[in-house]
Amino acid sequence: MSKSAPAYTQGEWTSADGLTLRYRDFSGPADRLPVLCIPGLTRNSRDFEPLIEAFPGERRFICPDLRGRGRSDYAKDTGTYHPQRYAEDIAGLLDNLGIERAVMIGTSLGGIVIMLLATMAPERIAAAVLNDVGPEIEARGLARIREYVGLGRSYPTWMHAARGLKAQAGASYPDFELSDWLRMAKRMMAIGPGGRIAFDYDMKIAEPFHEPAGAVPQADLWLAYRALTGRPVLVLRGEMSDILSDNTMARMAREIPDVEAVTVPRTGHTPTLEEPAARLAIERLLARAA
Repeated sequence: MSKSAPAYTQGEWTSADGLTLRYRDFSGPADRLPVLCIPGLTRNSRDFEPLIEAFPGERRFICPDLRGRGRSDYAKDTGTYHPQRYAEDIAGLLDNLGIERAVMIGTSLGGIVIMLLATMAPERIAAAVLNDVGPEIEARGLARIREYVGLGRSYPTWMHAARGLKAQAGASYPDFELSDWLRMAKRMMAIGPGGRIAFDYDMKIAEPFHEPAGAVPQADLWLAYRALTGRPVLVLRGEMSDILSDNTMARMAREIPDVEAVTVPRTGHTPTLEEPAARLAIERLLARAA
């Protein structure tokens, strides 16, 4: 049974274009590098609760809601729902908190944000975890995501929401019980003004995502990935992932020779980070981070 996530404080910062963006701040020792967790496309700061439960009080964890997600403002200009803008927002968060260096964990889109940030300010990344994402994104995975992002589905009860989530993502988590789907639904969804339960993001994030530049940056992501050289890097891949291929992960290991590449068994896109293989790998990376 899952333990309750440690207590946190809620903070906020202002983006360069005037949005109020929010984050969860889980306290930890001041003499250890903080951990910044960046969620995926349709996820939010709650996505990292299982990970934080595994390291209670051991590190300061900072979990932002990207623009258009969770408690952060929705953007008036949907063209700003783009990885480069997210990276700029995260740089602003670090400035706001006075954090010079942090361990960074990015799931899917969050991993792309880390790579882009590495091209902007590599010195701020002390170590990095790229969760089921790399410089090359598989077309079939993008096609699958485009089928559901922004559809605006809603449900009358949490049990309906859990079953709806299973119908959408069941292939990625074949061993999940209904209780697991319920826990995931409560991280990904929220009760709306009308009392129905819906995904906790602005449905308009789908607009730029349906354009090539909205899904994958035009920047050379291999160049961005190589900017992580010189620090501990962990690449996680779900064994059944349709976003990160075996071939891409193998090349990532060649491009940064001391990278640790770990395949998470019986999992698709994306590992939840509560799997034993993922959790142990993150523990090893944190031990390496100065």
